[in-house]
This record gives sequence, structure tokens and C-alpha cells, in this order.
Amino acid sequence: MSVIDRLLQDGDPAPFGTENGDGRFPILFASDHAGRAIPKALGRLGLDEVALARHVAYDIGIYGVTTRLAKTLDATYVFQPYSRLVIDCNRRPGNAQSVLAVSDGTTVPGNEGIEPAAVEARRREILEPYHREIERVLADRQARAQPTALFAMHSCTPLFGGETGPRPWHIGVLANRDWRIGDALIEILTKETDLCVGRNQPYSVDEESDYTIPLHAEANGLPYVEIEIRQDLIGDEAGQREWAELCASVFPRALERSGVVAA
Repeated sequence: MSVIDRLLQDGDPAPFGTENGDGRFPILFASDHAGRAIPKALGRLGLDEVALARHVAYDIGIYGVTTRLAKTLDATYVFQPYSRLVIDCNRRPGNAQSVLAVSDGTTVPGNEGIEPAAVEARRREILEPYHREIERVLADRQARAQPTALFAMHSCTPLFGGETGPRPWHIGVLANRDWRIGDALIEILTKETDLCVGRNQPYSVDEESDYTIPLHAEANGLPYVEIEIRQDLIGDEAGQREWAELCASVFPRALERSGVVAA
């Protein structure tokens, strides 16, 4: 591939970030929508700063929570710095929601009438390297006989267009076929906090609406859970610190209670 054919150029962020790569804690954290970067070649996808600050562009606050959490627990963290509007790294390639021309009422001019070759470039240069990095980390941990559970970290908007009212859940705990960690986590949060905890709320995990968990966890028999924290609770540093501290307290105990790995 010649330089002129490349989507990512000098000065663009790498297609994934990895923090604490030698972390010893038995959790791999992954955030598919941690950032809102856009390749220079795409300009700003025709969007202004107001649109790029919305939940349609990225999972607000989740990087701030998870980077603190990974550091506290000595866990490895792999995250996607590019906006989900460039390509959604939690959607299977070819899925109708992979590259959206309209997202929750926001029109994305740079995605309107996009050519298949342009979609392919985003998949090849952003989505695939990110998932290869998750695969590499998991393979390295397996080679070291290092137990691992995958925690997919997300945040959700408190009000999504088309819904009848604000979402009541402070945190959603999501799973599909394997509820061992999820059940333990819901039990702890319900008994020990005043939080409104959603089981498969406001979303659920399946092969159509998710990619990371089915690809890396369910297909390989790896224990997992997916987390959704409401964005108004983690929109600033104080909220991010508070939730990182809470998660650092309850996640290890949920692992222990589930019996899938020793924390």
C-alpha cells in the first residue's frame, strides 16, 4: 500500500492505546469508544465541536474512569482513541451501525454516501489493529498462564433520542451466555450501594449488537462482563475518580465470588 493510499497519516494517533501492558491483575480492560479522534484525512467528518462532544462521538468519561482503575488494580487496559463515528469498533464489520450517516439525530456529513473502499480503509487501519492488540494481549497472558477475565468498559447517555424518559440506571451490567461475573457484580452492587443497577440495561449483549465480547470472550470461553456507566455521573474528573474507586473495590470481589479467576 502506498503512503497516498493510507488513511492514517503522520501525526494521527495510533489505532489503539495500551496502558500497563505488564499488569498482573486478572482483568483485561477494553474500551471500544474511549476517544473521539478523527484521522486528518477526514477533517472533522463535517461536524462542529458541539457534535463531537456528544455521546454519539465517544463514550464520555469512560477513559478517565478506566485508566485510573487499571492503574489502581495493576491491570492492562486496551482502548480505542478514534471516534465511533469514524468506525464503531464494537460492531462487526459490515454491520449497518458500523459507519453511521446519522447517529441519535446528528447527521455526519463525512459518512454520507461513503464508498465501500473508504469503509474498508477504516476497518483495515483502525478497527482491525485495535482488535489484533486485544488478541495479542490475551495470547501473551495465556502463554504466561496468567488468568484473565475481559471487562468491556462503556458509558451511556442518560437520555437517548426516541426513549420515553431519562434512564434510571446508574450502572448497567451486561452479559449474554456467561453471567458468572455479572451475577456476582449485580449482587454486590445491589446489596452494598444505593445505585440503580440494570441487568442488560440500557443495552444487551449479542452477536448483532456487539463485537468485542463475542469475538474475544465468548468465542474463546473467556469469562467476561460488559459495563455501562451513565455519562452524567462521570462527565468530570471528580466523578471519574469516584467511580474508579468504587469499581476498584467491587470488581475484585465480584471475580472472587464468581469463582472464574482468583483476584
